[in-house]
Amino acid sequence: MVPLREFLALTDEQRDIQRLAREFAATELAPHAATWDRDAHFERALVPRLGELGFLGMLVPEDYDGMALTAVSYLLVLEEIAAADASTAVMLSVHNSLPSQMLLTQGTEAQRQRFLRPMARGELLGAFALSEPDAGSDASAVRTQATRDGDSYVLNGTKSWVTQGNSAGVILAMARTDTPDARRGGKGISAFIVTPDLPGFSVGKKEDKMGLRASPTVQLVFDNMRVPDDHLLGEPGQGLVYALQSLEHGRLGISAQAVGIGRAALAHAVQYAAERQQFGKAIREFEAIQFKLADMATRVTQARAVLYVAAAAKDRGESITQLSSIAKLTASEMAMWVTTQAIQVFGGYGYVKDYPVERLFRDAKVTEIYEGTSEIQRLVIARELYAD
Repeated sequence: MVPLREFLALTDEQRDIQRLAREFAATELAPHAATWDRDAHFERALVPRLGELGFLGMLVPEDYDGMALTAVSYLLVLEEIAAADASTAVMLSVHNSLPSQMLLTQGTEAQRQRFLRPMARGELLGAFALSEPDAGSDASAVRTQATRDGDSYVLNGTKSWVTQGNSAGVILAMARTDTPDARRGGKGISAFIVTPDLPGFSVGKKEDKMGLRASPTVQLVFDNMRVPDDHLLGEPGQGLVYALQSLEHGRLGISAQAVGIGRAALAHAVQYAAERQQFGKAIREFEAIQFKLADMATRVTQARAVLYVAAAAKDRGESITQLSSIAKLTASEMAMWVTTQAIQVFGGYGYVKDYPVERLFRDAKVTEIYEGTSEIQRLVIARELYAD
């Protein structure tokens, strides 16, 4: 695989951050990843530890106890973490993207002090709740209702597919503030800061997932949940707009996760091909395996290049609506293809849990689904081709 320095000049600070993440991943994640996956275990002790390292406030200004990293630096960390344990990487990606970014850009000073600052320190884990049983790619189909009542809003509804929703201390939840007889589509959806101590808040079903098993995904139930009006984020009816504005960070984060998964699968395949003997020699000596490894390295490098080109453009302040979708589409489909090929290199051993490529294959699949499916990414890319 072409080294990152060949197409991106890293600063000394970025190399240090990358090294810190790599060492943490190797010593504190990799030895436990298979066990956590097997047991579907969320390691809560990771949250304060990640906070100590600054990894839960990577995109937050220093004024709010964050690290104020560039997008490139942030993604370098996610890639290293994902190469060891994709479940931890998605926890970081979710926390650092939508909830943190929405609070930063739309929150009042009081909301930032109360929620964003402890989130950056690792005292509170963030989550984002938009999807519902009947509202996935069509986010405007949200039905959770928020009704004004005095100095509060009363929320009723069920949220689905909420990453770390049973462990988060701060949840950015979307609910309708328009009325059932005067629906305004996406323009009727508002954003609320929800905490698990609110009366009427409960955790519903925990999903039994194929991959990312150490990252809990749950339903959240709001049953006459009373939310103080100062927990409304920004303006009423603008919640979905705020979320869409923050999606670029989320999509780049999933891209970095996919690159880390693909990179790890390639590394395992290269090592195994050097060790596995058939017909009296290592299987890396066979042209069929050489070509397979070459194609894997090519696709990982291509996805990695697109990811950091997009990140560099974001750091320059450019619009990356199309480029972030290209990065996510490229990286997620690469991860699925490369992990499939890695299993093929391992043969029968790749199909059992004794070797890590089986877990990487399962973890890769969801990168084509969440933060916008591959089909949605293609729609975004195509629409941008005709944008003025």
